[in-house]
Amino acid sequence: MKKLLMATAACALMPLAALAQDKPEALKVGVTAFLTGPASVFGVPAKDAAEIMVEDINANGGIQGVPLELTFIDEGAGAEVLTTEYRRMVENGADAMLASISSGNCKTIAPLAEDLKVINIMWDCGTQKIFEAEKYNYVFRSQAHAGTEMLATVAYLLKVKPDFKTIAVVNQDYAWGRDSWDIFSAALKALRPDVEVVGEFFPKFGSPDFSTEISRLQALQPDIILSTSWGGDLDTFVQQASQRGLTNTSTFVLPLAESSLERLGSSLPSGHIVGARGDHYWNHPERRDDADFKAFMAKFEAKTNAKAIYPVFHMSQGLAALQAAYDKAAEANGGKWPSEDQVIAAFEGLEFQGLGRPVSLRSDHQGIEAQLLGTSVQGGDLPFATLENIMIFDGAELTTPVGEESVAWVSSLKPGWVDTLTVDAYEN
Repeated sequence: MKKLLMATAACALMPLAALAQDKPEALKVGVTAFLTGPASVFGVPAKDAAEIMVEDINANGGIQGVPLELTFIDEGAGAEVLTTEYRRMVENGADAMLASISSGNCKTIAPLAEDLKVINIMWDCGTQKIFEAEKYNYVFRSQAHAGTEMLATVAYLLKVKPDFKTIAVVNQDYAWGRDSWDIFSAALKALRPDVEVVGEFFPKFGSPDFSTEISRLQALQPDIILSTSWGGDLDTFVQQASQRGLTNTSTFVLPLAESSLERLGSSLPSGHIVGARGDHYWNHPERRDDADFKAFMAKFEAKTNAKAIYPVFHMSQGLAALQAAYDKAAEANGGKWPSEDQVIAAFEGLEFQGLGRPVSLRSDHQGIEAQLLGTSVQGGDLPFATLENIMIFDGAELTTPVGEESVAWVSSLKPGWVDTLTVDAYEN
């Protein structure tokens, strides 16, 4: 009888034990980023930022009392290794994934995450095609896409240089270079049909020499030279163009150059247009005096001896989205640790904030993110260009509506549309 009573008591306690185990010892999150190769100029700062942020999150009690545990996968190892490591990490118990930097990798990871039934936050990739081509249950993007970024760049250009007549483009010859130009050129044709495209150049990705393109541009003398290139390619192109005086005769429009300013030093003179892939800038005019912003920037500079660049901001938004979703789901669950389905439900309509303005998620899981652009200026206390004439655009007005395709939508815009936009302007 005694053994029977003990067995009955143990059975009665089993539901309570199961509930107690629902809250894990750690929330395991995998992060993909370029840690080697040319794109590591984005991935390594993002990893450094993630480590600082997670240390702060855990010091403040974690997420709903559960510490966050990050494991990194190097995108620089190639797509095959990436997908193998991604699958292995999920099968070994990862609760969520933050992937990726590369747009090509995001196109691969999104269906894989859906097959593996794991929450995946696309924390940095720019391709607009993810949610335009497919619908996903487990996949979310915590920042804007290329359509928003390119349209903001066109809008800034038309506001600060309304009288230009000619433009040329120098973009990397792969999907990002081609897709971003498709969006930019479609928007420009719709908003300023009188502008003439005098040159389209797509040098090989990783090209060490842009002398041919620079010679052609010097002969063409376009008012505007657009390049959506990034990393070492952008640095090399601008440095070589500066050496040959091209930056003195044409205005460069560089939507990703915020991440290159410190590396470029004096090579990017005053008067050129710089984008930040969101409202991302270490001297953000709305956030720079906020205590949390200042504290993070101090920690980041102490750790890296460099200014924060846009992947750092994107990482902050990815982690903020994850935390906000768990907090929202737990609140809806009466304060108890939520199920995966409850967390997924919490993402829809979610609002969260990293280091920039608040970001929100739409019903199609696309993030709505403000966009900051400025004009380069030299001659300050720092040995590289900073930004003046900063404008921050409302992301909602620049983002392709749900169910529409970006190139088709921007092609439908009418001249004068830029004048209807919500924009906040700052001198520096």
